[in-house]
Amino acid sequence: MEMKKCSFCGKEIELGKGTIFVKVDGTVINFCSSKCRNNIKLGRIPRRVRWTEAWQEKKR
Repeated sequence: MEMKKCSFCGKEIELGKGTIFVKVDGTVINFCSSKCRNNIKLGRIPRRVRWTEAWQEKKR
C-alpha cells in the first residue's frame, strides 16, 4: 500500500484518505486533515507549530 506524507505535519496518510491540492505551477500538496489544510491557509510555518514533526526535529 502506498503511503504519502502530509505536507504540513509530516504524518503518513493512507491510500484514499486525506486531501490533495495541486497548485497552478504543478506542485502537489498532501494534507491529512482539515486542521493541516487550514494552518497552511493561515500562513503558519510547521517549524513553529508544536504538534508537527518539523517542530519535534527542530527541538532535538
